[in-house]
Amino acid sequence: MKRIPKPVFFIVAILILCFSYSAVFGVSYFVGDNKETVVKGITDIRWGTDIRGGVEATFEPADGYNATDSQLDSAKSIIETRMVSTGITDYELYADYNTDRIIVRFPWKEDEKKFDVEAAIEEISSTAELTFRPGNSYSNTSIGSDGSYVYQTPTGDTETVLMNGSAVKSAQAGIDSDSKKSSKSNYVVYLELNDEGTKTFADITEKYVNQVVSIWMDDIMLSAPTINEKISGGKAQISGDFTAEEATALAAKINAGALPFKLSTASYGSVSASLGENSLVAMAYAGIIAMIIISLFMIIMYRLPGFIAVIALLGQMGITIAAISGYFPVFNSFTMTLPGIAGLILSIGMGVDANVITSERIIEEMRSGRTLDGALDRGTKSSLSAIIDGNMTIIIVAIILLLVFGPFNVLSFIFGQSTTGTIYSFGYTLLVGVISNFIMGVGLSRVMLRAVAGYKFARHKWLFGGAKDGE
Repeated sequence: MKRIPKPVFFIVAILILCFSYSAVFGVSYFVGDNKETVVKGITDIRWGTDIRGGVEATFEPADGYNATDSQLDSAKSIIETRMVSTGITDYELYADYNTDRIIVRFPWKEDEKKFDVEAAIEEISSTAELTFRPGNSYSNTSIGSDGSYVYQTPTGDTETVLMNGSAVKSAQAGIDSDSKKSSKSNYVVYLELNDEGTKTFADITEKYVNQVVSIWMDDIMLSAPTINEKISGGKAQISGDFTAEEATALAAKINAGALPFKLSTASYGSVSASLGENSLVAMAYAGIIAMIIISLFMIIMYRLPGFIAVIALLGQMGITIAAISGYFPVFNSFTMTLPGIAGLILSIGMGVDANVITSERIIEEMRSGRTLDGALDRGTKSSLSAIIDGNMTIIIVAIILLLVFGPFNVLSFIFGQSTTGTIYSFGYTLLVGVISNFIMGVGLSRVMLRAVAGYKFARHKWLFGGAKDGE
């Protein structure tokens, strides 16, 4: 058996425990009264309508506009893109072509405290038409929710549109590089223009050097920078005293594009949770108790491999929670529903099963007379195929669930347009849980097992499930 350096056991175990802790509790700090989140934890998860409730709204074309079926489909697709890009994956969305209505139901934001239905609806239903205009004149001023001035309705030369959102290839929220040196983070939206937009923007910035070119979203002025020089690199930046959430939402709207027509809200209301947060707390306690019982069972039955399996299970839970909360910047946060919790529990069960199979194979090899190193080598190798077979079946099922009940909705012609939502959450957590089981339960747990076997105190077969007198 290939030996692994003994300290690797403690290094890997400490890294897993630290990662799991940060994934559950997150990492944040306060700058004055403002909370700055470094990595998100379980409190940053957006819970589904079945757990926390949400919003239900019916939209119709504004001003009596007679929308075609294709335009309704386009509007529905843009609303769906906006929701998915902001981590809303538990939703119901479908179009009624007979009455020109779009019906949507989605959960509250994870940090929602005011439960303002109209503000929640505005998040997904604004026209979101991005325009660049000469000057910065406006006719109306209002006060935003944060007390700052909001400038509305362009007038005069500012009514002229120099370039619109169709010239934008992609938009991404970020932090202004100049603000990284200070204590306050200034959030901005970075724009990458397409080929046509790059040429148009270069012409605009060349023509309006030392003049103001304002940036608008619908009829609201976002920013009014002065052009200092010609910009020909095909990249631009929108600043406007954004919060991280506002910058992310704006980038999502720009990426989704403008709606083909303006929407008005025919009706709206809040949706009560079918399960409730009290039940969520009860499930959390039940999960903790179950984890303690499983840990005791694994340690009593399999001793040292059981102890290592518990560490691997904590790591598996950490990866799954991190993939839901948005812990990894490359992955969007995810909406957690009751079926999603069921998928998480099932994947933990698969993790326990993988460690039980490995431990039993090691015990069988020791009973057949092999040395400790030989039993570890043969036991881990012979158990691998059984673990892969069982987990691959689950992965196939999870992928099918994601395709059928997710945003792709590949079988909507059979199941209808309202199938996206809670089942998608089940498939997602199940898939992530099984993948994390391969990382922790199959990969790192075996690394720790071989590393700890190098210590003299661990050179007893009894610690690995063998007989007490077996050396």
